[in-house]
Amino acid sequence: MDRSQYNKAIRCTVDQCANHCDHAEYCALDSITVGTHEANPTVDQCTDCKSFSRK
Repeated sequence: MDRSQYNKAIRCTVDQCANHCDHAEYCALDSITVGTHEANPTVDQCTDCKSFSRK
């Protein structure tokens, strides 16, 4: 994957992700999957980027 190209529609600040753009706070993927680790999510901390991949 070319991490020098980024998707302006997906902002990301997680530098530890392998999909994080090298030079800007964006994701290099075309799309991401958002999910939850809670049975009944009520706050944003209950959601997760399921496309995360550790560097």
